[in-house]
Amino acid sequence: MRKLLALLLIIGLAAFSANISYAQDQSTSTEQTAEEQPAATQEEPAPEPAPATTTTEVVAPTEKSGFQVLKEKFIEGGWDFMSLILICLILGLAFCIERIITLNIATTNTDKLLQRIDENLKSGNVNGAMEVCKSTQGPTASVLYEGLRNTKEGPAAVEKAIVSYGSVQMGLLEKGLVWIALFIAIAPMLGFLGTVVGMIQAFDRIEAVGDISPTIVAGGIKVALLTTVFGLIVAIILQILYNYIVSKIDGIVNKMEDASIALVDIMAANNVFKN
Repeated sequence: MRKLLALLLIIGLAAFSANISYAQDQSTSTEQTAEEQPAATQEEPAPEPAPATTTTEVVAPTEKSGFQVLKEKFIEGGWDFMSLILICLILGLAFCIERIITLNIATTNTDKLLQRIDENLKSGNVNGAMEVCKSTQGPTASVLYEGLRNTKEGPAAVEKAIVSYGSVQMGLLEKGLVWIALFIAIAPMLGFLGTVVGMIQAFDRIEAVGDISPTIVAGGIKVALLTTVFGLIVAIILQILYNYIVSKIDGIVNKMEDASIALVDIMAANNVFKN
């Protein structure tokens, strides 16, 4: 289920990027068509202006939504570096959503779990307590199961099993965080690289023209800076999700440690080690 949701997210974002690429190609072809218009059509005599009328029409400016503005700026930034930044966003979001879904499933009500284990241990039913852990999802239940499985070997063996298997579960909880951190670091780097390349292209145009034109300089610099803006936006989004995932993992680990200590106390209170 988690992989299916991540796959659907990737397909949706890929369709969105294809739509943006199509809009980029369409805008480029429109600009080329406008440039290739014959000069004769532009030199036709302008018609005589109509007599001024006293009535004036006020045209209300159309307000663009934030998504439309973001899409237009993305298209203006060019497809080369913007597509790489978009790939970082797609893959980073896929890893983040997969981790969030996994951690939400792994969250366990430890108080209720320990209460059920205590009820079985009071009656001396260690196997029943193990079945309770086996039927409960999450790393906490898995760690407690390993502790109960080593009951006959004494409290030292129980604590050793809990510590060893707890480290394994922590590694599983942190799976994929390295890739999210990679995309957080590489997205602004790609943005800065696009800015440097755009500045070099702007200076090349100035050198080719032989004169510093404000239009050439401003246009090239604007396009160059857009890559940095979108790289930073992607890094900010992924960083927020990354911090949420880390805090979620810390909460699960703290509950797992508390439940492990409580399990040893419950086993000692019910004289399990003396059986």
